[in-house]
Amino acid sequence: MKFSFSPSMCSTEQYLPLTMAAEEAGFSSISFPDSLCYPEHSSSEYPYNGDGSREFLKDLAFVEPMVAIPFLAAHTSRIRFNTGIYKLAVRQPVVVAKQISTLAILSNNRFDFGVGLSPWPEDFEACHVPWEKRGQRFDDQINILRGLLSGEFFAYEGDQLSINSIKLCPVPSAPIPIIVGGHSDAALRRAAKLGDGWIGAGASAEEYAVLLGKLQEFRKQFERDHLPFAIHVSSADAYHQSGQDALAALNVDECHIGFRNPYDGKPDTETVEVKIEQLQGFAKKFIR
Repeated sequence: MKFSFSPSMCSTEQYLPLTMAAEEAGFSSISFPDSLCYPEHSSSEYPYNGDGSREFLKDLAFVEPMVAIPFLAAHTSRIRFNTGIYKLAVRQPVVVAKQISTLAILSNNRFDFGVGLSPWPEDFEACHVPWEKRGQRFDDQINILRGLLSGEFFAYEGDQLSINSIKLCPVPSAPIPIIVGGHSDAALRRAAKLGDGWIGAGASAEEYAVLLGKLQEFRKQFERDHLPFAIHVSSADAYHQSGQDALAALNVDECHIGFRNPYDGKPDTETVEVKIEQLQGFAKKFIR
């Protein structure tokens, strides 16, 4: 099982030394979350921290992955990069296809594209994208990405989006894995039908067993269970051997590791030296 290091929305000046240290320590990849903006007023709840509150998010430093990853890739040679997850649903798919194509080329194919919906209507409003029928539009976006990244002329007519025949040049020499996030049945179906993998957030090994059981059934229904499929997760169980063994038994390919909880609302006061010691200690114990 491989490990991806998550800097967890740290201070921007820490990304480069942490990435270089993670590569040296043997981490497989660096993971980047994604957030465009924080709405001053909203009635929606945050789905990933238990109580729905999201005040803690307003001052967290989210960098734009499509800018940060190429910068960090230029200073490294082996470590991969992934988004966990990128809010594709509020972006323009042809523009994103061009961005990730260039990113993959310049990083020598060291990029996995984790994608998902945003849980906030305000993200859609800010980007002038309709909240309604967002799932259908998201499916269309994934199909458009795949078609354009082939490097051939590609036209598409979907439920919500369509494009005339166009092509991108250049495109990467290897396919960019599209890893679909989300715990709902709709998200699991989407991953099974359209994804090269699935990414889960914050569950236990026991909870992942249920989710992955559903996912495998959906993959069988879509007759895609014979294809390669990567499983990425973040979990408290990934920080001790028995938990890692339980996740490995579920065929988890990569665990996302971070050494602070950005969701607790506390400011990040740890120095980059302390964080490097933490990731080095984890690597010496668990990365073989």
